[in-house]
Amino acid sequence: MLQLKQIQAQMTCTALITHTFPVSRVLAFCALADAGDIHYANLIFTRIQNPNTYMWNTMIRGYSKAQLHATAFSYFCRMVLQRVEMDSRSFVFALKTSGLVGESVHCVIWKMGFGSDLVVRNGLVHYYAESGFVSHARKVFDESPVRDVVTWTTMIDGYAGRGCLFEAVELFDEMVLSGVEPNEVTLIAVLSVCSSKGNIGMGRSVYEYMRKKNVSCGLNLLNALVDMYVKCGCLAAAREVFDDMKVSDVFTWTSMVNGYAKCGELDAARRFFDDMPERNVVSWSAMIAGFAQNNQPNEAVKLFHDMVESGLAPVENSLVSVLSACGQLSCLDLGRWIHQYYVDGIRIQFSVILGNALIDMYAKCGSLTSATELFNQMSEKNLVSWNTMIAGYAAHGHAVQALTLFDQMKSTDMKPDHITFLAVLSACSHGGLVSEGREHFKSMIRDYGIEPKVETYSCMIDLLGRIGLLEEAYELINRMPMEPNVSAWGALLNSCKIHGNVELAKLSAQKLLDLDPEDSGAYVLLANLCGIKQRWVDVRNVRSLMKERGVQKNPGHSLIEVQGQIHEFFAADKSHPRSEELCRVLNEIYMFSKSEFSLRKQFDELLCI
Repeated sequence: MLQLKQIQAQMTCTALITHTFPVSRVLAFCALADAGDIHYANLIFTRIQNPNTYMWNTMIRGYSKAQLHATAFSYFCRMVLQRVEMDSRSFVFALKTSGLVGESVHCVIWKMGFGSDLVVRNGLVHYYAESGFVSHARKVFDESPVRDVVTWTTMIDGYAGRGCLFEAVELFDEMVLSGVEPNEVTLIAVLSVCSSKGNIGMGRSVYEYMRKKNVSCGLNLLNALVDMYVKCGCLAAAREVFDDMKVSDVFTWTSMVNGYAKCGELDAARRFFDDMPERNVVSWSAMIAGFAQNNQPNEAVKLFHDMVESGLAPVENSLVSVLSACGQLSCLDLGRWIHQYYVDGIRIQFSVILGNALIDMYAKCGSLTSATELFNQMSEKNLVSWNTMIAGYAAHGHAVQALTLFDQMKSTDMKPDHITFLAVLSACSHGGLVSEGREHFKSMIRDYGIEPKVETYSCMIDLLGRIGLLEEAYELINRMPMEPNVSAWGALLNSCKIHGNVELAKLSAQKLLDLDPEDSGAYVLLANLCGIKQRWVDVRNVRSLMKERGVQKNPGHSLIEVQGQIHEFFAADKSHPRSEELCRVLNEIYMFSKSEFSLRKQFDELLCI
């Protein structure tokens, strides 16, 4: 700005500033350049005796660029009141700053005879589509006597942005048939629709069209193509496009990392991540989420620490993923530190999504008090918030609190979904509340029209089986409208073990092993039950079957967090660097407990003499 002011001073001395073109250049720099100053532009504008249309438009654009939309729109209103001559761009710029009063601008457009101007009509389609009035946008589109590629693209993009995926694809087909050649922006919009809809058929058709028409593909279009294939689950096709790309950027690489991670191919995802020439916070977040969502929480936590050490500040998605990992690991210290450092420290904007992730983490780590406090403090709650808190109570056996919270949720006019009833039935199961469970199971169909899924039936089977209603549980399995899955038969088998029903346990185990022959838990449960009932022949048969099928019993393991670091131990595992020291301390604790018990027994015997 200093150099501009020096130029302006020179122009003033030479009277050049009084000429329209030079002063318009100075005004444009002040209003539109990144190094400009819109307020200084206003000072210049007020000293121009008869500003022309270009200068008025420049001021509207400048204030719009500075996010001062009300001021920008006031300049348009002054143009109308002062009867300043306008051009098509005046209306386009005004529409971008008009907010909810765009229809007033539309009226002025008709009054001033710009209703058939193509540029203005394109601006109207864009305004209505961006404001959410898609039907209004389509009306303007349909009434347009002439449509260019911008008209079609704007309408397609408007449909895509509002989730009207079928309409967007249909309009693209009409565009191609009309003879208008789609440009790169059009193709990106259509590919984004295919990504959202998971419509791989349409996506491939678009790609074939691009090849047939020999479309010149820029980086953004190729990135959209890779993203479409990734989101439609066609990683081989995405990889083919990726390998053929002469130039790629961080978005391209991140799409591939995200695709492999979501498909569970974590080794491939990690190779892409490690090979990335450049990483941003989105790349790190994608890899962290991949580990967290594929039962590798340790790796997710390690990668989060690496990201922080690299100097990148995590975003909401990063924290949500690592909080999920903390919940899986019962890593309360790290989860609490994230809450205090990033949320309480106002280093990241608190949101409902982040609040839900924190509640889930606290509940899974056993800190129900912290989960409840946070839940009660949240000024805004969505259905996930209620579901998470109800499920937290249910998981810890607080059935009454879970059902009370469910009643509170219903009083807020929040409608429950399948997940809500799953949490409620789980609470009833843990609390042995059979009548309440039966009523809620009926209510989900009768009052809310929610058809139970296989998980819901499994929860109901568990509820009935836990209190010994094994025959009723077995009848429910046979009445299921879908094929019972592993969780349904597993719930019945576990109930048979609790109540000692060997015959029904054998049937359940057979069904379970038909579905998953590698499930060592089913063999172990059945063998243990037969052992309790002293049916040693059956025990030998089960163990022989395990041996024949090559099934190995999964070793028991435990986790403990010490000073933010997770230590994992397996049964009979001596790989930990301090295993000898740990065994010695455990033996000392055991001997101390044993001697204390012996002394207490002797003391009790002396008291009885």
